Amino acid sequence: MAAPSRRLAAILAADIAGYSALMGDDEEATVRDLKGHQAVILPMIGDHGGRIIDTAGDGILAEFSSVVKAVECAVDLQRTMMERNATVELGRRMQFRIGINLGDVIHDDARVYGDGVNIAARLESIAEPGGICISDKVHQEIRSKIDLRYRDLGSQQLKNITEPIRVYRVEAEQNPSPAIARPALTLPDKPSIAVLPFNNMSGDPEQDYFADGVVEEIITSLSRIRWLFVIARNSSFTYKGRAVDIKQVGRDLGVRYVLEGSIRKSGKRIRVTGQLIDASVGTHLWADRFDGAIEDVFELQDQVTASVVGAIAPKLEQAEIERAKSKPTESLDAYDFFLRGLASFHKFTNHETDDALRLWQKAIELDPDFASAYALASMCYGRRKAQGWMTNRDQEIAEATRLARHAVKCGRNDAVALAFGGYNLAYVSGELEDGVAHIEQGISLNPNLAAARYFAGWVNVWLGKPDLAIEHFLYGMRLTPIDPLVHLVHQGAAHALFFAGRYDEAIARASISLREHADHHAALRIGAASNALAGQTAEAANLIIRLRRIDPTLRVSNLRNALGPYRRQEHVAKYEDALRKAGLPE
Repeated sequence: MAAPSRRLAAILAADIAGYSALMGDDEEATVRDLKGHQAVILPMIGDHGGRIIDTAGDGILAEFSSVVKAVECAVDLQRTMMERNATVELGRRMQFRIGINLGDVIHDDARVYGDGVNIAARLESIAEPGGICISDKVHQEIRSKIDLRYRDLGSQQLKNITEPIRVYRVEAEQNPSPAIARPALTLPDKPSIAVLPFNNMSGDPEQDYFADGVVEEIITSLSRIRWLFVIARNSSFTYKGRAVDIKQVGRDLGVRYVLEGSIRKSGKRIRVTGQLIDASVGTHLWADRFDGAIEDVFELQDQVTASVVGAIAPKLEQAEIERAKSKPTESLDAYDFFLRGLASFHKFTNHETDDALRLWQKAIELDPDFASAYALASMCYGRRKAQGWMTNRDQEIAEATRLARHAVKCGRNDAVALAFGGYNLAYVSGELEDGVAHIEQGISLNPNLAAARYFAGWVNVWLGKPDLAIEHFLYGMRLTPIDPLVHLVHQGAAHALFFAGRYDEAIARASISLREHADHHAALRIGAASNALAGQTAEAANLIIRLRRIDPTLRVSNLRNALGPYRRQEHVAKYEDALRKAGLPE
């Protein structure tokens, strides 16, 4: 073997986000899917002039003599994976994180070594799923050579790398159209805050659900304070497991304040630390630590919430603080099952939805008055209906209705129970007036509950009140601007805009939704209908082709089976006529 030597090289490191979880869920399917992706992805590296160094497990390590070619390869890889994922169930998608560094490396006949490689691997570890992070050296070389946008993440202290590295995120979309580019968010006219996922310092990944649950309760508590603008959970949790620039978080979410922290759970003891940061200038306003027994978890949540509120507005009346102290249940075991259920429900697969239902049923057994658990259990059936997963439709609809009615009955002061329970009464049971009344009651209790705004939007679409629906959808988007599921809100808004006769705006919203989920049935439907009535016949026909590719049995005659409980039959007729004009067969 030849003696090691040095050379300058661009190193690309990639791995699949959440690969271990995918393996744990279905090992055989994961290995099969990985091999299928690799058969397409790996040859692309050679096509771009790269050399594969290692493909251990789900990872890829490659060397390029041209840094421009390395970045172009990374962009093509992510674009290809996005296309391949478009038809894959959300919970089974594989998304690469990619890091690229330019540096001096040591190489022999088989491998390369050194900080040039290590930094690329660390950059990959802080990239978001589907994203690309590059070092400052790479940025300097390519910024005037490749038509891309870059976001400066500032200096990052990477694990086992002595000196901080300035990092840039590649924004791969080229020349975004004005209709779908995300505008800069202005600060609301009241104090605004985002609560980031707390770090789980317990040394046990299985305790993530507990840390996430505590943060969700803090978000809920803060949301009840009317004079605060609180970013919804789904947008905040897009930062989970990532090194973040707090100033950038503030700009991304359009908030002045950011709360971050950590939770350490050891045996019967728990420690919660938190710090409040003014994101506009990066200064720390408050930091504290709270220790207690696990039995005192609710009191610890109250302490953190009250301290944050006090840092934002010292003159806040004590009565407002007290309003932030409601507890979901007095049973710690029921609360634990509730948190585990949330962790499963957010994964959006059939299996995980069944698991969430089982966990929430256990929570209900332990605490028969746990209103939020009834409401979320009902949502499992609502999701099963929407996704076509029901195996005994009549029985499951009856059970969903029973759970929703119980949720709103015993949760009169619980915004989550009222909003989720009310939505299921409307969607699953067709009880539109009762459903929207409960949702509106939930909004009055917690005006920052983004899900309630989404539910109110849809029920008002079904009631034939598109203008009111538009208001709810748009306000919900502002509460959760980078929610991974915001494409659903855009799709809902597209329906409301369609029935309001604002076809160009409906087309723009449907296009945003389809960019995130290319084969979403409802987004393809409303996109085709809106284009047809806007006179865009070619695009309408194209969307119908895509729609029938995923649902060959769809016809105008059976369209109503795919729609919600529309009250105004002229709206259903308008939908049918528009799709008929777009080319949907009778």
